[in-house]
Amino acid sequence: QFGWTHVTLLIVVTQSHLIIHNLFEGMIWFIVPISCVICNDIMAYMFGFFFGRTPLIKLSPKKTWEGFIGGFFSTVLFGLLLSYVMSGYRCFTCPVEFNNDTNSFTVDCEPSELFQLQEYNIPVLLHSVLGWRTVRMYPFQIHSIALSTFASLIGPFGGFFASGFKRAFKIKDFANTIPGHGGIMDRFDCQYLMATFVNVYIASFIRGPNPSKLIQQFLTLRPEQQLHIFNTLKAHLVDRGVLGSLEDA
Repeated sequence: QFGWTHVTLLIVVTQSHLIIHNLFEGMIWFIVPISCVICNDIMAYMFGFFFGRTPLIKLSPKKTWEGFIGGFFSTVLFGLLLSYVMSGYRCFTCPVEFNNDTNSFTVDCEPSELFQLQEYNIPVLLHSVLGWRTVRMYPFQIHSIALSTFASLIGPFGGFFASGFKRAFKIKDFANTIPGHGGIMDRFDCQYLMATFVNVYIASFIRGPNPSKLIQQFLTLRPEQQLHIFNTLKAHLVDRGVLGSLEDA
């Protein structure tokens, strides 16, 4: 029981902690990934139901290659469309920050470059097919392709792992909380794997230095530490000619 308790905490609490971290980066980093997993689950079932012929894996006999491939392309398209819609709203794109003046959390900010429309050149091979040379889209839509691809190709293996786990213990579902669907874990097996990927993706490719957070950390230092940083930064800016140009202006 001691071992089971710690394994359960590792699987559930750790992944839930990562989900909360994703939420604080902006609602879009929470809604788009979970929506891609849900879309993939639905579309894989639909394609498998109508066109499924070839079994995908023995652990899940009902899953087929046709459903797996159809769900992949549907999820990528869905991710692009959902990202385009959500990128235009600050309430979805702004990270949660603490406002010292109002002593409260806010989600109001200037949209980063990730959520500003930009023009991209289309490969020459596609000019004749699409009929145009450039396309305007949000940079986040490019990242959504990576998220939806993971949700389609790797995310389902969270379900396969759960199926193997249940089969090893000869149980059909983890619980019967939801009639016909099993327990909460039966619905969230893929979501936990997706949450881990999103958190690592943000830390590796998205998150950068935040000036407001750096200032907050600076203000917590002792006066002599603040003075040391000020003198070091001033000397650095003078050497680069930045401080001189600002003073002249």
